[in-house]
Amino acid sequence: MLGLSQHELALHIGVTYQQLHKYEAAINRISAAKLFRCAQALGAPVDFFFAGLFEDRTESTPEAPRQRLALELSRNFNEIVKPQHQQALAELARVLARRGE
Repeated sequence: MLGLSQHELALHIGVTYQQLHKYEAAINRISAAKLFRCAQALGAPVDFFFAGLFEDRTESTPEAPRQRLALELSRNFNEIVKPQHQQALAELARVLARRGE
């Protein structure tokens, strides 16, 4: 959502992008120091990475699907190459948000 690529974030924390991907996919464990560096690079508190960890997993929060959709939308938006297409999508989102439907 910040517009950082995996490669850029990896440079910030001092690892390769392949290693960062392994952290993201839970293939490898991440050290507390690297997690702290990630938080600094992203401008987020360290506890951001633990949000929802201790909540009852049997009850799905209504925010969770929306958050996943928002993240997916953001990732897809960043993959759009043409600025005019990004602008059109942003305008569509503004119009739909105003309508409240």
